Amino acid sequence: MKTIAATLVLVLAATPALAISRYNPLTMTCEKARATVHRQGAVIFRWTSPRGLPIYDRFVRNNGYCDYNQYAEWKNIPTRDDRTCPVLNCQSIDNLDGTFIIPNRHL
Repeated sequence: MKTIAATLVLVLAATPALAISRYNPLTMTCEKARATVHRQGAVIFRWTSPRGLPIYDRFVRNNGYCDYNQYAEWKNIPTRDDRTCPVLNCQSIDNLDGTFIIPNRHL
C-alpha cells in the first residue's frame, strides 16, 4: 500500500511539469515573445484576429519540441510592437514535398 501511495505522489508531483504555458502575444514585444519561447521550449500563443475570432497555436524553440513526423518552420505572429514577429511552429513533414532534408531551425 505504501508503494502505491508513493507512486501516486510522484506521478502527481510530475504532472505540473508537463503543463504548457499560454500567453497573449499582443501584450508582449516581439523580443519578449521570442525569449519566452526560447526559455520555455514550447508555449501556446492565443490572440484575437481582426475579425474577432480566437487564434491559437503551439510555438517551439526547435525541431526537438515537435513530433517525430513534424519539423519547426517559421511563422509570423502579431505582437505589441511587430505585426510579423517570426517564431517557430511545428509543421507536417508532408509539407516538404518529398525533400529528404529536414530543416534544422532554432530560435
